[in-house]
Amino acid sequence: MNARFQSITPGARLSDQVADALGTEIRSGRLAVGAKLPTEQELAGQFSVSRTVVREAVSRLKSLGLVDSRQGSGVYVRDAGFSPLNFDARYAGSREAVIQMVEVRRALEGEVAALAAQRRNPEDLLRLRQAIAALEMAVQAGGDGVEEDVRFHRAIAEATGNPFLMDTLQYLGQFLRGVTQVTRANEARRADFARQVSEEHVLILQAIEAGDPDRARQAAAGHMSNAIGRIRQADPAFWQQEGAELASPLLAARPGSARP
Repeated sequence: MNARFQSITPGARLSDQVADALGTEIRSGRLAVGAKLPTEQELAGQFSVSRTVVREAVSRLKSLGLVDSRQGSGVYVRDAGFSPLNFDARYAGSREAVIQMVEVRRALEGEVAALAAQRRNPEDLLRLRQAIAALEMAVQAGGDGVEEDVRFHRAIAEATGNPFLMDTLQYLGQFLRGVTQVTRANEARRADFARQVSEEHVLILQAIEAGDPDRARQAAAGHMSNAIGRIRQADPAFWQQEGAELASPLLAARPGSARP
């Protein structure tokens, strides 16, 4: 490969700079689909960095879906087919990143709940009640309730009867599940937080049961706004330890790596 890479400068994280330089070559087409990247040693020489830095950079490119490894052969530029939704791994573990992802959920969940209130049938309502009961039981048994929480919100989406909406939420679920892990871990540390979450879920259910889309939209969006507030109120010790650890992988996920 005879590409001329952008220069590496002191101060910024070296692996990010190497990944950005290689990513620029790939996106511009100067490194075509199917092209083999130089070896770690060759890249380390071209960028004047260690092989560890190169390895971290290539790992980031893999998480972004730009390259694939072939055992015993090397690393090749992959054909993504279309530009997938990716989140830059360098921001993983950031409290602001989690808050911004909850903002995405707020935009979606409000409208999903409103549609569910308009379209729900008796079977949908039964699933929602069962999901809330399962969530309460999981918490009382000392569990984190993540799977049950995800199941409750999925049941709301199923009540819309919109398969395109379901597919969109399933795609995003690989990222939003990580957010749920963080928010629930934080909420489990305080009895008042846990009580608020339980009450908010009941308000969403009641609005959907009543067939009131405006109330359902407000309840679901308010639930997400309150989740943001609870993250902002989190004990700094939580974010330095458990919260950051849970959040670290969530933005590095790539499409197809997980399903809700």
